[in-house]
Amino acid sequence: MHGEVFVTEDGAETDLDLGHYERFLNINTNRYNNITAGKVYFEVIRKEREGKYMGQTVQIIPHVTDEIKSMVRKVAEIEKADVLIVEIGGTVGDIEGLPFLEAMRELRLEEEEHNVVFVHVALVEYLSVTGELKTKPLQHSVQELRRIGIQPDIVVARSVVELDDETKKKIALFTNVRPEYIFSSYNVETSYQVPLVLEKQGIGAKLTSKLNLSFRPPNFKEWEEFVNSLTRKEGRKVRVGLVGKYTKLKDSYLSIKEAIYHASASLGIIPELVWIESSELEKENPERLLKQTDGIIVLPGFGSRGTEGKIKAITYARTNNVPFLGICFGLQLAVVEFARNVVGLEDANSTEINPSTKHPVVTLLDEQKRVTQFGGTMRLGSQKINLVRGTLASSIYGSDVIYERHRHRYEVNPAYVDVLQKHGLIVSGISDNGLVEMIELKDHRFFIATQAHPEFKSRPLKPASLFVGFLRAITDGK
Repeated sequence: MHGEVFVTEDGAETDLDLGHYERFLNINTNRYNNITAGKVYFEVIRKEREGKYMGQTVQIIPHVTDEIKSMVRKVAEIEKADVLIVEIGGTVGDIEGLPFLEAMRELRLEEEEHNVVFVHVALVEYLSVTGELKTKPLQHSVQELRRIGIQPDIVVARSVVELDDETKKKIALFTNVRPEYIFSSYNVETSYQVPLVLEKQGIGAKLTSKLNLSFRPPNFKEWEEFVNSLTRKEGRKVRVGLVGKYTKLKDSYLSIKEAIYHASASLGIIPELVWIESSELEKENPERLLKQTDGIIVLPGFGSRGTEGKIKAITYARTNNVPFLGICFGLQLAVVEFARNVVGLEDANSTEINPSTKHPVVTLLDEQKRVTQFGGTMRLGSQKINLVRGTLASSIYGSDVIYERHRHRYEVNPAYVDVLQKHGLIVSGISDNGLVEMIELKDHRFFIATQAHPEFKSRPLKPASLFVGFLRAITDGK
């Protein structure tokens, strides 16, 4: 509905915002960094059932708000943090966010002076017809915050164009925030420019002064080099075909998109993303859509819709020597395609797609067969992968053992591994308990697939190895 499910190292399924924090701050988040209303209410009900409230009537205030504050403080304690960023998502006034905002109001009262700073990000509309900036949405947002007891210390105005001094003065007048504490977050080519834009305006110095901390100017040299490489207009261009079933909402594959950008910047190339809806490939000869690409990534997904289109894309990449990368479901379907078209098992399939297939080359994980509650029960989080020496995978990673994050219920059926290998499929990555983690083909420019999600660990200054290898294979062959 809102984009990809981001998976943390410890296996929490979270909002994609945590992926942004990991990429921008170069840290690993965990399940405690994602505080939802469901978690809060579940904990409050659990404590009430255990008699922790001594028969009190359980209410939003103080029980729910106290639980929110407790969870926030727990994160700071676990991380041994000097500074904790707490994002209250959504729109001020939404019913979902009110208990969280109330909890933060209380937190400020309870903490020492200078220990809590409120930074409010709000919209300033730009009317392109008249070239006018309209501050009313921001004014009303701040008024709503003040109505519930929160006065912003800093305002970050989100707008299409940069705010002028007159607009900042107007915002200051109606929000009770001095002009020097109002910052403009205007449209840029890439979101990775935003820290540079805000720091140029002096936000770091103002934040640290509000927190009564000494200010040390950040060293953005490497970050600036990355941004410059990412935004270059001249250079070698590559067209990457992204075959998936949720391509109408690009955020469904946000981390993969970012991983491509990270890898491209490290190689000094300019990627052009070609989004291909897999169900469209089922209706026609896939060559018309696929021949415009230099390399193909078959994206993750669940369910049968668009599956045969993905398989067509894999066949095209395999038979035309086009660089190919399969991720999660992309690995499973690469095995299905190989079993059908190389091994000769015509009915081969995944039991997720066809439970009655004669050749279930992909099947449910053994531990999943006992699962009765499906929320948060997949094989999740960081898992060990043993790479086979001498394979493409081991040369890409430069290691025999790696750890990548996972999110799946199905696996390559162990009963078919021997026959697949006999016909030329190389299993290049295996888990400690024998699960197929990576596959590849020998006589191919670049054909590799992984059960993992390497995109979740890709960072601007440390791109994911598989994406670098994939793009390098494209450029080496052009």
